Amino acid sequence: MKAFLLFCLALPLFAQAPKLRVGILGLTHGHAAGFLRNSLTRTDLDIVGISEPDPEVAERYAQRHQFDRSRLYRSHAEMLDRAKPEVVMVFTSTVEHLEAVQLCAKRKLHIMMEKPLAISVEHGRAMEAAAKAAGIHVMVNYETTWYPVNTPIWNLVHQEGKLGGVRRIVTHYGHQGPKEIGTPPEFFNWLSDPAKNGAGALYDFGCYGANFATWLFDNARPLTVSAVTKTNKPAVYPHVDDEATVILQYPTAQVIIQPSWNWPFSRKDMEIYGETGYLLTSNPRDYRLRLKADKQDTPFTAPPLPLSDADVIQYLTSVVRAGRQPDGLTGLANNLIVTEILAAARESARAGRVVHLK
Repeated sequence: MKAFLLFCLALPLFAQAPKLRVGILGLTHGHAAGFLRNSLTRTDLDIVGISEPDPEVAERYAQRHQFDRSRLYRSHAEMLDRAKPEVVMVFTSTVEHLEAVQLCAKRKLHIMMEKPLAISVEHGRAMEAAAKAAGIHVMVNYETTWYPVNTPIWNLVHQEGKLGGVRRIVTHYGHQGPKEIGTPPEFFNWLSDPAKNGAGALYDFGCYGANFATWLFDNARPLTVSAVTKTNKPAVYPHVDDEATVILQYPTAQVIIQPSWNWPFSRKDMEIYGETGYLLTSNPRDYRLRLKADKQDTPFTAPPLPLSDADVIQYLTSVVRAGRQPDGLTGLANNLIVTEILAAARESARAGRVVHLK
């Protein structure tokens, strides 16, 4: 709270402050395209360096986004040393996240990677150790972190208590499949490789539900994890699952996570059921609420998030410039638990048994 208040006091100075110096490590994660498209024309950040070992991928991005090739590097280490960013954003395969954290820890640079944090608990713990030793922040970027609907959910559950005790959450995340929506080859190649992605749809979209549940339950671990995975399109995804259902059992609540590469269209929505009401989301801002005394649910639209929470660059600026401590959905503590949940789900599906978390 103290760091957040300091950030609020510093807001008037941000307009006059130097641009945030951001380094981009890797371009094989498809989310890099959206980030560059939205960021290259911003006046509050400067992408000082981009590193991508694959020259074909690097050149394709340079042509598409028309960025200065003098800021393009083949080596991650060289980019970090010569471009001297203040903070690093990572767009590599998930298995490369550990190396990225170690590179940044050596240079004492805060780092944010695309979800999920890690392919295994071992990788996650190694990142935690490197970050702690170097005194850096490791953050994870989810699209859903910046959804305004998160605020009324938190308030209704934790501050107003209108839903009563949460008893069941059902989450739906995914799309038609990476191949079906036309992901570029460098992205598809590692998404469909269990050694680089951790699994298929289970890791790609299961992380969203685990991240949300861990946040809403204040970083509590579930007691048990059980999962069923299936490959419904083996000709397209011969090595990974494209369908999964994960059940997390907490002392008084159950969370059902439904990651899929078989939805008829892209979706990121959920249902939250409490003792005295329910809340159903339909998009980043709109939700429907019904309490016990109501005859039907009522539609609402969440207000925009505060500036420091509504935008990844403003969020990173508050961390780097105002000393904000990352927590909640982006925080390392949350995402280490997410890693445990995903690893347990993978083992449950493999072994056909319920996994008890320690």
